[in-house]
Amino acid sequence: MPKQKTNSSAKKRMRVTGTGKIMREGVNNQHKFEGKSSSRKRRVGTDQVLTGGDRAMARKLLGKLKGR
Repeated sequence: MPKQKTNSSAKKRMRVTGTGKIMREGVNNQHKFEGKSSSRKRRVGTDQVLTGGDRAMARKLLGKLKGR
């Protein structure tokens, strides 16, 4: 049976922690920082945990996961 390939776009956008959580970058965190407040930049700068249905879909796209 053929191996399942990891989705290339998913592996660029998400990462798996050692405990098995799937993390993603905050939205609006790429460019045009002059127009954003300092508190907003700090808030979107932190990685966020995927939960629920998004987490299930991400696990399927990422294929084999470390930590679990």
